[in-house]
Amino acid sequence: MPELPEVETVKRTLEGLVVGKKVTNVVVKWPKIIKKPDDVEAFKMKVIGQTFTGVERRGKFLKLILEDDVIVSHLRMEGKYKLSAIDEEFDHHTHVFFTFEDGTELRYHDVRKFGTMHLFPIGLEENELPLVQLGHEPFSEQFTSEVLQTGFQKTSRKVKTVLLDQTLVVGLGNIYVDEALFKARIHPERIASTLTNREIETLREQIVHTLSDAVNKGGSTIRSYVNSQGKVGTYQDNLFVYGRVGQGCKNCQSELEKIVVGGRGTTFCPTCQVNE
Repeated sequence: MPELPEVETVKRTLEGLVVGKKVTNVVVKWPKIIKKPDDVEAFKMKVIGQTFTGVERRGKFLKLILEDDVIVSHLRMEGKYKLSAIDEEFDHHTHVFFTFEDGTELRYHDVRKFGTMHLFPIGLEENELPLVQLGHEPFSEQFTSEVLQTGFQKTSRKVKTVLLDQTLVVGLGNIYVDEALFKARIHPERIASTLTNREIETLREQIVHTLSDAVNKGGSTIRSYVNSQGKVGTYQDNLFVYGRVGQGCKNCQSELEKIVVGGRGTTFCPTCQVNE
């Protein structure tokens, strides 16, 4: 599933592709993608005639901003957007088409059909699911060590599980949690409430640093991720632990190990990340 760096990369490329384009038609070939409103025809009629004015990101969600409404889009495992000419061929995995008056189309392609779209009046999207329960943006001033400390103190869960659930800090998935915990030298199975203030500050710094570095490199191309112009990210070339089980730690050369935490495969260094 794309994490913050990948979604941020899609957001930035989409801005240059769709902002200022007026929608003349909408085709939905897989209605289950449209979660709000319940009536797909109502979704189409609300969007047709509006112009895209911006693209934003909230956690792992895209916000496609129209004049009066906003489409909250989650890519899930395989979702992709692409701008195409209206007469360009497409395959059966292309499910939603936004046709523009200039003869181009924004197409949503999703092999697994897990992606979702919710339509809200502008300004109301943060008051309902799926955005209402989201935590702090890691690049915001509000994401402080005190926020992490308060959140950790309230739970008996493992630190990796807390970071994955999106209610304390958003945008982190399996890749970047493993990477940030490694760089902070924190074992993924540590109970979050046992972390010291110094460990929490280090972890906050490494979350921000890791995500920033990944954004600058266009995200990680794991499996089939590409951005909205078909370009791959390169951060996978910089991974310290994710996907490297059995290989030597880049810090101490110990063999990296893999365990399951919260149902997710988790790679760590048993020497650098001791479960104290």
